[in-house]
Amino acid sequence: MATSSKTHKMIRKMVRELCRDKIAELAKEADKTKVYPQALHEVFVDAGLFVIRVPEAYGGVEMDYTSSVIVVEELARVDGTCANTVAHHHAGLCSFMKGANPAQKDRYLPKIGKGDYMVGFALTEPNAGSDAFSLQTTATLEGEDYILNGNKCFVSNSGLTDLYVVFSTLNPELRRDGITAFLVERDTPGFTVGKAESKMGFRASPTCELVFDNVRVSKENLLGEAGKGWQLVHQSLTETRVMVAAMGLGMAQGAMEAAVAYAKDREQFGTSIINFQGISFMLADMAIQVELARALVYNIAEKVDRGEKNLHYYASIAKCAASDIAMKVTTDAVQVLGGYGYTEDYPVEKLMRDAKATQIIEGTNQVQRIQIARQLSKIY
Repeated sequence: MATSSKTHKMIRKMVRELCRDKIAELAKEADKTKVYPQALHEVFVDAGLFVIRVPEAYGGVEMDYTSSVIVVEELARVDGTCANTVAHHHAGLCSFMKGANPAQKDRYLPKIGKGDYMVGFALTEPNAGSDAFSLQTTATLEGEDYILNGNKCFVSNSGLTDLYVVFSTLNPELRRDGITAFLVERDTPGFTVGKAESKMGFRASPTCELVFDNVRVSKENLLGEAGKGWQLVHQSLTETRVMVAAMGLGMAQGAMEAAVAYAKDREQFGTSIINFQGISFMLADMAIQVELARALVYNIAEKVDRGEKNLHYYASIAKCAASDIAMKVTTDAVQVLGGYGYTEDYPVEKLMRDAKATQIIEGTNQVQRIQIARQLSKIY
């Protein structure tokens, strides 16, 4: 597999050491305070995690897609907030890169390439979650400007983000054919970051509503074509769903490692509990599921790199399977640690809380199964 290449091994080693030396303790404290710390942000910036896949001409580091998946997996192995922060910057960046014209790239990529300028992805609304065609945030053309009105919710990195890719509709009755994307800067008049959610997991990753009150944006900020925004959504979700799968893989890996270490050290009835069949079989099943997720995630990441057909279908499979595995493995890890697994003294309870989000974000696993089933008749 391409993930065994020298470059990929180097990236994995670099991020794993970064997590061990600088991220782990900061992330643990941030989970308790529920505040995204500036010190953690500076670690990401200094390591160049926000400029992966930005063209070198603009100060970025051009890597393949598989490299970004490795980064997200290694971050998630330690902390979901960190993985989510980096992954959702790349979700916005993905939409931007696929839709931006040369003038927009020249305007924003130099800022993004500096490493501390973040891009956001704003699609979900209170009444348009799984049914993304039901957007109610409207864009009304007035002369040379569009006027945006409406609300977004559950927007990751909200408040941290400098430039948002905002999906609106020209007319709610048009559903998919009305969806249009705009670039909205954080200080645009009428645009505010609203209520922050208090969450079970990803606690230090700010998730807020966005409010658009007669927000005036120039036609120059139209991303792609009017009425063609769904194509950008579709393309971006393909990549971000594989990144969510990588999050699930990383969380499962981290939980399995913690469970094995504990089972080797914990003694009951005169022997390490790893020698008990009930425990050893649980650990064996964890290992099987982790390796299944790894093979799946990286096989599909390489399909993305090669630009193969049916990528949306494969991305849904990866996201659905790896996140379900993450939930199963992290839950079993808590069980292996018993009472200690339920405390904050060990990492598995946090990994379990974070893993739950991977079954929901970027489209629930129920929606993934619907989409997979719909594609089966077309593919086979």
